[in-house]
Amino acid sequence: MKGEMTQKGKEALERFKMESANEVGVTLNNGYNGDLTSRQAGSIGGQMVKKMIDAYKMQ
Repeated sequence: MKGEMTQKGKEALERFKMESANEVGVTLNNGYNGDLTSRQAGSIGGQMVKKMIDAYKMQ
């Protein structure tokens, strides 16, 4: 079971990614998003990390 993600976890992560992309103004499609620039993808990842850090600090 170690290293495996449940379907519920995958769906939550996907929602989180879409929400973060929306916040930085990047449009994501369901499925393939290989047409994103490195800057766009990095903005999404950076926003996700920022939100996770903020959530941790609020605990």
